[in-house]
Amino acid sequence: MWKTRIGALLLLIIGAGIGYFIYASEPKLHEGKTVRFQQTAEKFPFKLGLDLSGGVQLVYKADVSSVKPGEVKNAMDALRDVIERRINAFGISEAIVQIEEKGGITGPVEERLLVELPGVTDVKRAVDMIGQTPKLEFMKERPKVEFEVYNKAVEKFKADQAAGKALNIPAELLAGPYVATELNGRFLERAVLEFDQTTREPIVSIVFNKQGADIFAQLTKDNVGKTIAIYLDREIGNPNPISAPVVNEAILGGKAQITGKFTAIEAKTLVGRLNSGALPVDKLELISTQTISAPLGAEALMAGVWAGIWGLVIVAGFLILWYRLPGLVSVLALAIYVVIMLALFKFMGVALTAAGIAGFILSMGMAVDANILIFERTKEELRKGHGVHDAIREGFARAWTSIRDSNISSIITAVILFWFGTSLIKGFALTFGLGVIVSMFTAITISRTLLFALPFSGHGVIVRTLFGSGFFKLK
Repeated sequence: MWKTRIGALLLLIIGAGIGYFIYASEPKLHEGKTVRFQQTAEKFPFKLGLDLSGGVQLVYKADVSSVKPGEVKNAMDALRDVIERRINAFGISEAIVQIEEKGGITGPVEERLLVELPGVTDVKRAVDMIGQTPKLEFMKERPKVEFEVYNKAVEKFKADQAAGKALNIPAELLAGPYVATELNGRFLERAVLEFDQTTREPIVSIVFNKQGADIFAQLTKDNVGKTIAIYLDREIGNPNPISAPVVNEAILGGKAQITGKFTAIEAKTLVGRLNSGALPVDKLELISTQTISAPLGAEALMAGVWAGIWGLVIVAGFLILWYRLPGLVSVLALAIYVVIMLALFKFMGVALTAAGIAGFILSMGMAVDANILIFERTKEELRKGHGVHDAIREGFARAWTSIRDSNISSIITAVILFWFGTSLIKGFALTFGLGVIVSMFTAITISRTLLFALPFSGHGVIVRTLFGSGFFKLK
């Protein structure tokens, strides 16, 4: 018995400690006061989503038409990493970059990239910040037959242009004198600025990853004596590469050089752009923007906080009024549940959104639901004449299967919502699913321990009063 009571006391102390840590980590709660562990605690602030903190949301559509179906996921992961690196370079904290798929059931799948920039309210600045990362391509000469077709198309185009005729640009001319190869910026590992030891002209040296090195070696081996054109952000109808060296021999080791009429500043900028990430997709198109002002986000945040407080107060009042002493125990367990959830939000870096707060509040109801099942089963055992501890033990055993099944079904629902939902739905699903898991722990472990620590036994008047329902005494 004493071990149980010591365990219950430790749970209350730990819960109070976590609550104090959350209090210390929020400067607005203790303005003008000095609290212990403040500097350490403030390293774990709440991470607020765009709808609560204000900022800009950009939605991009990625063109993956030339990416092999089996490599689309890797390409989108690489694209997300590229954009994250570019955002981090500007020092924006708490930015969120997510991949989202649209369609797929009745139509083609559309790959999208969602970029949320808290604290940024200038859409133009946000778009300029992400910018267009360079698309690096290596192209080989057209076969002789195709090249002759290309030359004839160029001659006809020039003749029509000189004669003042309507310019119908043929496909052969748009394509240029080169054809695409498998090698592109997706396989780039790093770029380095160097200078030619003789001319002192800037050179951009690039290094490919292992897969890119193998492709580059095979490409140069198959095109000895021919030109390999290097394009950066190639446009249709612009056949001029930034560099077109002739391959003298197969190049092993995955290294190449981009030379051209660069100034030192231009070469340095190019190196920075390449290192920040060449686009692993064909095109990234901005399709929508949304701006949320900071005051509007703060208003939404306060509305969510007050909804949570009122919900907690009303639920606590109901539990104490209807279930009396067990209700008071469940309120303590619910308070510990709340501080555990808030601590998890801080340590896991969960981005709280309005939908996420709604999921959290809903999960509080799930936590109470488990306690209600336990209390009702316990009262049934008390009516049978069992002592308090025996009734509690039997009540937990009988309620466990119902609690287990209902919570598992809720967790499955949360997983499905998180897996298939949009970013808004994922925020709700994550907090709801996490809340259901923690609520099972608090209901089965904390409530149980606190109830077994109660100094009551038998089936006397005091027990029937404290374990009654509402305005009725337990019979």
